[in-house]
Amino acid sequence: MKLTTVDICIILVYLLAVVVLGLVLKKRAAKNKEAYLLGGKTLPWYLLGLSNASDMFDISGTMWMVTLAFVYGLKSLWIPWLWPVFNQVFLMMYLSVWIRRSNVTTGAEWITTRFGNGQGAVASHLIMVIFAILSCLGFLAYGFVGLGKFIEIFIPYNSIAAYLPFTVPTAYVAHFYGIIFTAFAVFYAILGGMTSIVIGDLFKYGIMTVAALVIASIAMQNLAQNSLNVPEGWFTPFFGATLHDLNWTGIIDEVNAKIKEDKFGLFGVFFMMMLFKGILASLAGPAPSYDMQKVLSARSPQDAAKMSGFVSVFLLPIRYAMIMGFAVLALLYYDQLNLQSATGIDFEKILPAAIVQFVPAGLVGLLLAGFLAAFMGTFAGTLNAAQAYLVNDIYLKYVNPQATNKRISHMNYLAGLCVAMVGIFMGFFTKDVNSILQWIVSALFGGYVAANVLKWHWWRLNAHGFFWGMLAGIVPALIMPLIFKETLELYYFPVLFLLSLAGCIIGSLVTPPTETATLKSFYKTVRPWGFWQPIEKLIKNEDPAFKANQNFTLDVFNVIIGVTAQCCLTLLPMYFIIQLHTQLWVTVAVLIVCILILKKTWWNRLPTDNPTYQNKNQRVLAGQQI
Repeated sequence: MKLTTVDICIILVYLLAVVVLGLVLKKRAAKNKEAYLLGGKTLPWYLLGLSNASDMFDISGTMWMVTLAFVYGLKSLWIPWLWPVFNQVFLMMYLSVWIRRSNVTTGAEWITTRFGNGQGAVASHLIMVIFAILSCLGFLAYGFVGLGKFIEIFIPYNSIAAYLPFTVPTAYVAHFYGIIFTAFAVFYAILGGMTSIVIGDLFKYGIMTVAALVIASIAMQNLAQNSLNVPEGWFTPFFGATLHDLNWTGIIDEVNAKIKEDKFGLFGVFFMMMLFKGILASLAGPAPSYDMQKVLSARSPQDAAKMSGFVSVFLLPIRYAMIMGFAVLALLYYDQLNLQSATGIDFEKILPAAIVQFVPAGLVGLLLAGFLAAFMGTFAGTLNAAQAYLVNDIYLKYVNPQATNKRISHMNYLAGLCVAMVGIFMGFFTKDVNSILQWIVSALFGGYVAANVLKWHWWRLNAHGFFWGMLAGIVPALIMPLIFKETLELYYFPVLFLLSLAGCIIGSLVTPPTETATLKSFYKTVRPWGFWQPIEKLIKNEDPAFKANQNFTLDVFNVIIGVTAQCCLTLLPMYFIIQLHTQLWVTVAVLIVCILILKKTWWNRLPTDNPTYQNKNQRVLAGQQI
């Protein structure tokens, strides 16, 4: 076993703390569904922002991003735009405010505020729930795969095989470890709900911050005594049509094969596709997962915007200090890493292999506790979101609307267990972290984008159009990866988008518009900008003092400044660790200018309104019970 007694004790203390946390907060979470799923909407924005950032500091994503930094250097800044990471900027500037004004419990329940309660709204609600569950299951499998590959390096199976009453096949050792540690995440997430998740995330963030700073320090000390042997283009974030300046021949030849396998060689085309898809995905709003739940958990629309804004501040500098530190150490001592697997070199093992090689005893335990916490936090947040959709949007809406709080608690537990088991089952059929990530962010989300962009910005989109648009995108997203196995999922995003867009427009125009009362209520409450002129005219006829949202230009400007600031926050630790001083100070200067601008154009102009609906249990929209 490659862990010392001190390391093992640190990990066991953390796991014990997780169990105690779930038990302590069980009673509070069981008060009602809002206390369980949204923390009672009483948590401060900075805690929610820190928790959201901590959830994004996940083990699978960090393994993937260390690999990107190793292979692509500073150009790895752009590849996470696949998510896209800059959707947090869109949320920060205006979308979090719009979402929180609805005052609902889940993204699917939000559908009722936009489309009412007719037959088409029921279909739209169900298709949104299906998408939410699919995406949550995908993220659960994604985290499960990363965790298993990570733990396997530190606890070789042959070191524990003699103590087990059964034999685990070699191909499933990682899955065995994944099941064990997933059980702890399931326990505290199911018992304690959102509050336990947020508090657990605070512990995790503290551990990861300490670990990141130590790793960055070790990397800088080693770099001071050695130099990096990498292609010239590794040191710059700028790029051309291809990655001609990132030729690893004669350095680490296997990396060229990795770039070819990733299908990122035509980087100019790849970047434009990411940008196109990323802007549309950001306009659509957050996917119905833990990110959406944190926005809905904020005390007010203003707090929701602040929470989303500070996610990047809390996350990027610390996370990239760790990522770049591990990438530098792996490059300096590549020959000492054991990255071999049954199918060749596995670059996704760089992170755990570097920990084994370079991190001192004691700190290994702290780092592993942090990464276990990272997995558990992300897993628990995603699990909480899936529970919300199953219990709130299926059970309470269609099966047992009059369920008691005790019954709701029991259904939350059952839903959590079922979702966790299915997520683990999916993990057994996942090739690697990158493959499932590509499917989630490119294929599955490709079916989500069109309908969810139009729902904000076009008054004529109705429930039928939303349903057919989602269906026309999701079904091909499930089928196309099976047909075009050698094609990067991102490249057929435009096809998915156009199919979904056609479904939205045709489905809306051949059916009657949404009821006017529902549209007026939505427009007055959420106050989006876009193509709402007919509804705006009707409202002004009744209330001449009503003012429409005229902030489109300002919001676009703030998004551009915000994305620039986000890039600076990412580059700062990267430049600092590899000691590119001129680039570092230029980045600092640009970041300061962005902050000063946003202080005037965003922070000082945040809304002060409270949610329209004050009675949280009996919300009424357009004269109808939700």
